[in-house]
This record gives sequence, C-alpha cells and structure tokens, in this order.
Amino acid sequence: MKDLSEYRSEFPITKNFCFLSNAAVSAPPLRVAKAVSDLMLQFANEGLVRYPDWMKRVDRTRSLFARLINADPSEVCFTANTSEALSIVAGGISWRRGDKIIVPVPDFPSNVYPWVNLERNGVEICFVRKNEGRFGLSDITAALRSGTRLIAVSSTDFTTGFRCDLEELGDFCRQNSILLCVDAIQSLGAIPFDVKSCGVHFLACGGHKWLLSTMGIGALYISREVVDLIHPIRVGWRSVENEEDFYNLELKLKADARRFEAGTLNLAGITALGTALEMLLEIGIERIFERISGLYDVISSELGKRNFRVISSIAPRHRSGILSFAPDDAGRLFRYLLKEKVLAAQRGNAVRLSPHFYNDESDIERFFDALDNY
Repeated sequence: MKDLSEYRSEFPITKNFCFLSNAAVSAPPLRVAKAVSDLMLQFANEGLVRYPDWMKRVDRTRSLFARLINADPSEVCFTANTSEALSIVAGGISWRRGDKIIVPVPDFPSNVYPWVNLERNGVEICFVRKNEGRFGLSDITAALRSGTRLIAVSSTDFTTGFRCDLEELGDFCRQNSILLCVDAIQSLGAIPFDVKSCGVHFLACGGHKWLLSTMGIGALYISREVVDLIHPIRVGWRSVENEEDFYNLELKLKADARRFEAGTLNLAGITALGTALEMLLEIGIERIFERISGLYDVISSELGKRNFRVISSIAPRHRSGILSFAPDDAGRLFRYLLKEKVLAAQRGNAVRLSPHFYNDESDIERFFDALDNY
C-alpha cells in the first residue's frame, strides 16, 4: 500500500498554491489530465476507430461509481452535473396537486430550485430552517405533513460542512414510505457512502469537487426499486433498448437508469471521472476520510488557539471535509489569502477550508503563517 505522501507529486497545484478548496472545484491529478489528453489524441488521430474501447471505459466508470456508493451499475447514469441529475428526478415523477416535498435550507441552489420549480404544478415545498447548516430528524418530523412524498437533503452542508445522519433519515423515510433524494457532491470522494444502508432512493453528484475529476460530468443513482417512478423528461437514441438500430424505430426505454442518458455521452468527462475514481478506490475512501479528519483536527485546534470561532461541527459523526470559521471580515481575509497564494473559499461570513488526502502538514503551516501575518 502506497503512502499517501507518494500521491502528492500527482497534484502540481501544490507547487503553486496552498490549495485548501476541494469543496469548490478541485485540481485534478496528473493521471486524470493525461487520460483526457490521451483520449483526445486518439480521437484526433484515429477518429471513431476506438469507439468500442471508449464504450468499455464508460462501462468501467459506471461500475466504479457504483462500487463507490455500493450500488449496482444498472442503477447509475451519467449526467452533466448535480443540477441536471436532481432535475431528472424532480421532473420525472408524476406529481399530484397537494404533494409535499421537505427541503432543509439554506442549501446550495442545486438542491432548491428543481423542487421550487414544481410549485407551478401544485406541489408544496416545506422548508426546514437549518441552524448554521445543522438540522436533525426532529426538525424533519416537525415539518412532516399529510401528502409528503419526498425529502431532499444535501449530505453535507456546503457552508459549514455539517454532515447529516442519513442512516437515521433513511430509516424514517422507510417507515413512512417517503422517497429520499440526496445531493452528495460534498461527500463522495471524501467520506464513505452506502446508498443501501442509508435507504437512499436517488443520489446526485458532480465530479469536480472531492471526486477530483472535472466540470461538466456527474452521475445519478436511481434505486432499481423506484426507477419506474421516474419518466425521462428527455429521450434520445441512447434511451432505448436497441440504441444502434436507426431504422426500426421503437420507443422501448431501457429498463434501468441508462434510459436517462439520451444522447452522445461526454467521453472526456467520463474518462476523467473514471481515472479519478480508480485513484480514490485504490487508496480507499475510509483511509482518505481518516487523513482528512486528521488535518481537520489540526486546523480546528490551531484556529481555537487563535480565538477564531469554528462554525463547523467537530463531532465525528457530523464532520466532513469542510471546516469553516468566522473571522471579522471573511471577504477581506479571503482576498488576502488569495494574494498569498492560499486558496480557500468565502461562504457568507465564513472562510471555508477543505483539504483532501494529498494535503499535508506543510499546507497547514503555510495557511497559518499567512493567517498570522494577516
């Protein structure tokens, strides 16, 4: 088993910046960049000759993503991003006037707008107010109303990093015959995730954050138990069983999640995602989260020594890869750090740090050197 320090050389961003912003857009490893470059060179030199090989890569990436979340490959389809994936779910269910959806807020707009968009169909959105990103089952039960069909949550709050108890929430949904939809973009790649043990029906995730892939590629998990509840809002030649029969046309949709892949796939994005997934699974997500948690402990301790208020949860069951703290002026500190080549993020009145497994103590020291000279 390789030491995690051996992977650091694959991330040239570490030579140019103190990079602590994987919760925004990650800097992919060199192997991902090479895989995409190789693909484009094949395309440039050989045209479609390698198409069968590329489709094997698509199948391989689908299987890797399924392995990451403990699903079957048939339950996974590729999307452009999290927003598109959630919109497939929101737009594909046959809603009835008076149906209700519970959504904890504030949340990233990707997990709000697709549901609010359903209000024009008579669907009622029941908002649960978070407290610094936090909410619990008691908040959900207090919002429960007759006609509640779905609960839509982010596994991890994008500002504070609070990680909700999905196993508890999944049990609640099972007991009450409610669908559970999860935006997992701030979890996958950093935290172990099991859709079966959590009772998740739908899971959406883009590839450009903790998954170390690129923008413009994502994936959607739809449990085989509920796939027939979602009708594709867009269909195309790849939606049907006989996708390469262009003359005997029959709108016979594929029986699994692949029916939601309407047309030509983003091969470059899928190549990037598959290559990144191979690295992450090679290391092991449990090992990755252990490393991130170790850095989390160091950062939170040092912030405490400097009397900064950490607004993220320190409790192991609710922590994630995101650690946010509240300086006097978050915008000013963010701009100063950027000038010092320390890449963090500003979210409201907080500065958000999000180290990955390849970060080490030298990055933490560089961050605090900059902070102490602020």
